[in-house]
Amino acid sequence: MFFSDYKNHPVFEVDKALLWEYDVTRLDYTKIRIEIVTRVIERGTFHDFYAILNIYGEDGVRDAIKKISYLSDIDMNFASLVFNIPFNELKCYSKKQLQGKHIYF
Repeated sequence: MFFSDYKNHPVFEVDKALLWEYDVTRLDYTKIRIEIVTRVIERGTFHDFYAILNIYGEDGVRDAIKKISYLSDIDMNFASLVFNIPFNELKCYSKKQLQGKHIYF
């Protein structure tokens, strides 16, 4: 995995700007895990990826990615490649297939 050294970066936190509509002082990171992982994939930096990996672990992040309802084609390819998740395990990929849109990778 590309971010396999995440344990060497335990001090990073998810950028509060990614969570603009939430009160970050009272945020329950477990309840909105999928939303946080989605925002980091779509708009996050290396620091944000290290943060979610330290919060949720590799398996927790992979599980959240599999449950994301929508990602752009670029973000879906990125998540699949970096976290080694086959497309057929991604909910967002399955939804695009059901809609009949052609996806070229």
